[in-house]
Amino acid sequence: MIAQWPCPGPGGQSEEYALAYDRGRSRRLLIVPALFDEANRMRRMLVDAMRMLDDAGVDTFLPDLPGCNESLQRFEAQSLHGWRSAMQLAAQHFSATEVLAVRGGALVFPNALPGWALEPAKGATILRQMIRARVIASREAGIQEDSAALLEQGRNEGLELAGWHCGASLVAGLENALPQVEGHHLIAQSQLGGGGLWLRAEPAAAPEQSAALARLILSGIDA
Repeated sequence: MIAQWPCPGPGGQSEEYALAYDRGRSRRLLIVPALFDEANRMRRMLVDAMRMLDDAGVDTFLPDLPGCNESLQRFEAQSLHGWRSAMQLAAQHFSATEVLAVRGGALVFPNALPGWALEPAKGATILRQMIRARVIASREAGIQEDSAALLEQGRNEGLELAGWHCGASLVAGLENALPQVEGHHLIAQSQLGGGGLWLRAEPAAAPEQSAALARLILSGIDA
């Protein structure tokens, strides 16, 4: 089902959305999604894992990051700091007992909660990949762009990357952000089997990966 949670943002208070399997049970897992297009590519796999966890007696919550999906907040006004605050508020609102951070979600998840990080990514890596994709797309269109110049522009003015209008604060934050996952269980892609869904061009289901992820979480919860 779709749940709402209150979240202040740069433009004031807003109601954000989350996919929720909530039956009021004692184990309550907040899933912080990957960033940018990686979130779209991995969403179906995560939702399938949520269904399996629901069947096993675990409540799960997958909130939208402010500015993404159905959010009414402006994406260009977002920052890593704002996303961290939002995920902390989501954890409190849903009374989360554990957290799963996915890829770039490990840059903004509430790390005071125990839990897991699936292939956590550095902010600089995400930013570099997006800038590289823009340079390649521009070259194919007959336009020459320089990665260093684009990064400098992004720091000062913001930058459009893969269709995302990233503000200067978000670009600067990504450049130096490291996942804070000390004390959390790291999940490697090899533990799920197959290739990383974030590398695919289009979203896809991966039932074997969903099942493996649910098993890993259940084994940790029950330990």
